[in-house]
Amino acid sequence: MKEDLKFIKSGLIVVDMVNGFINTGNMADPYIRHIIDENVKLINDFLQKKYPVIAFRDCHEKKAMEFKSFPEHCLKNTYEADLVEEIKKFEKQMKVFEKNSTNGIYAQGFVEYLNNLNDVSEFVLTGCCTDICVMQLALALKTYFNAINKNINIVVPMNAVETYNAPTHHRDEYNNLAFDVMNQAGIQIVAEWKVKKYEK
Repeated sequence: MKEDLKFIKSGLIVVDMVNGFINTGNMADPYIRHIIDENVKLINDFLQKKYPVIAFRDCHEKKAMEFKSFPEHCLKNTYEADLVEEIKKFEKQMKVFEKNSTNGIYAQGFVEYLNNLNDVSEFVLTGCCTDICVMQLALALKTYFNAINKNINIVVPMNAVETYNAPTHHRDEYNNLAFDVMNQAGIQIVAEWKVKKYEK
């Protein structure tokens, strides 16, 4: 039986690859650096195909409500709120959104921007942290597209996301938990993301 081939245009969403989660600050875990190269590779791949690339920067005011749940981090107009150097060099080629909560779907202008990407059939989510900002956005996107009856695939490549380690937050445990939750919600969890054979 001949496979039903169709054109799929993908969009890349890079979540919170900022200094405050990787290089310095109350919420930083330098181990997350190991996914930078894969994120850079994906950004290059998408830009070369002229596919949309979106990046989120965690960016808070001094009195952000989020600081009632998490230590102060990624204050607006500071080094912590900047994308890491390896990814910041692409900033002018990406659509960048600042977010004031763990869930990027509430970033000002983001949903409106999504609604104008009518030819995108799937979104690939990368970045950190797997079990917080990545998972919340993935679930929100899946439910949003379901609500408006759009058949959009959400993909999370395991080699391009990571979370932090802490005494009450074991990295492997929370990564695996997040992958399970997302998978149960219909989000595609893959070892790595590759261009599909029917993409053009």
